[in-house]
Amino acid sequence: MTNRTFKTGESREQASLLPPRIEDYVGADNPVRAIESFVDALGLAKLGFRHADRGAEEAGQPPYDPADLLKLYLYGYINQVRSSRRLEREACRNLELIWLLKNLKPGYRTIANFRKENWAALKAANRSFVLLLRELSLIGGTLVAVDGALFHGNASKDSIFTRGKLAKQIAKLDQEIEAYGKSLEANDAAEAKQHADGSANGNKDGGGDVGDKMKALMARRERAQADLKELETGDKGQVSKTDSDARLLSKGDQTIAGYNVQSVVDDKHKLIVASEVVNRSDAGHLHKMAKAAKEILDTESLQILADAGYYNSEDLKACEDDGIEAYVPPHEGNGKLAKQGRFARKDFCYDAASDTYRCPAGQLLHRTKKPWTNTSGRVENRYLGSKASCGACALRASCLSSKAKYRSIFRWEHEGVLDRHRQRMAGEGAGQLMRRRSAIVEHPFGTLKCRAGYQHFLVRGFDKVRGEWSLMALCYNFTRVLNILGFDQFVACLAEKALAAGKSSLACALRPLALVSKRFRINIALWLESAPRRATSAL
Repeated sequence: MTNRTFKTGESREQASLLPPRIEDYVGADNPVRAIESFVDALGLAKLGFRHADRGAEEAGQPPYDPADLLKLYLYGYINQVRSSRRLEREACRNLELIWLLKNLKPGYRTIANFRKENWAALKAANRSFVLLLRELSLIGGTLVAVDGALFHGNASKDSIFTRGKLAKQIAKLDQEIEAYGKSLEANDAAEAKQHADGSANGNKDGGGDVGDKMKALMARRERAQADLKELETGDKGQVSKTDSDARLLSKGDQTIAGYNVQSVVDDKHKLIVASEVVNRSDAGHLHKMAKAAKEILDTESLQILADAGYYNSEDLKACEDDGIEAYVPPHEGNGKLAKQGRFARKDFCYDAASDTYRCPAGQLLHRTKKPWTNTSGRVENRYLGSKASCGACALRASCLSSKAKYRSIFRWEHEGVLDRHRQRMAGEGAGQLMRRRSAIVEHPFGTLKCRAGYQHFLVRGFDKVRGEWSLMALCYNFTRVLNILGFDQFVACLAEKALAAGKSSLACALRPLALVSKRFRINIALWLESAPRRATSAL
């Protein structure tokens, strides 16, 4: 036996007895086989993928199969490769991708255009996978949690302008224009003096550089003025020249230029069942997200957990009307009154039988006949105390301001919804449910942002951003289900789905993958080991 310092590989000049097979590049239980099985089980034409229904008789150079490009993106997003240029390189050198694409090598432009053009189909594919999860009973469908997470957009903070920011910019430009105007006057005066003195070799340009700067400043001011007019006349509070849909968003001490991703997560296996990308805060999205989750789960009733940022009276009423039981920490009330040492609304008790409020001093506040409509169109009833009782009350200093003569309380016409919600939140089980909320809904965001590193979008605009987020959510659910079920069971489920959809040929192709076992692979290994002995006996 020859002593060697290190293990040595084969010579690069060594010819192989048999040519390599692409099929041998990946193992029988490699996750890429699950990706292929899933994509092949999808009806891409029904989902809306471009060229999915193209016929062979059509003229021209044939495009890439959208199934192959979808497989490429699923593999990339699962393995933290999102860039189209990086995906192009990986398709040329990554053995798993060579197997998955059958040695196809699409260019980066083709890859990037697929993600941009098929954003709606990507959303449909994500929804189709959630429906499959429901069929496999991987979703509980009774308890979900919703939360929003900020993702950076493909735009900087400096590219987004608000009214205040534009006003400051215009004021600064006015100062610079004034300064350069004085410079032009000084140059004109110097030029006139040179002519008067008869000096022919003076500055022939006469401050041309300053004049060019003045024109550039005036052009910048006109653009800023146009942007400010657009904000004042439209309903937008911000404008961006890079990504028209990106906004400056804040949560806690974090401020980004990007989007707010709303995600509804099921309690059973922490799977994303519904999601949406918005450019506003969490407020006002509770009912919309709860209704979307309820529809896709196909359930009569649903419990949803949310943090205090989702508290909205109209949303709570809409949830109750749709059979959705919402758990959201209620607002504490008017903090300004508490700082002043005055009674807040929560200190007044409402009596439904008499339709009156009782103040801390025991006096009654009666409802006025005419309802009150506030500036937002909200109809409220007004309850007033009497001048006599409030004026002589011993607790007047803790209840009224120095100018007020009596106390008034406004009650929303659907205040009973909020009363029932407060009672529900004060119950014994509410505290335990709210402690579970973060463990449910933060799991996907933590995995995507911290483990995968997905904290920003590569595309611009609502449509494309929603398509990319659908890819992220789909890959998260796909990876998690593969870990829960295992390779064999997952592929078997896909085979059943293909069979139920009438794809008998596809189901037959998937069944061998589902039936591959360790025993089969061991038998193959034993057969390969005995091959030399068989060859010797034959000789």
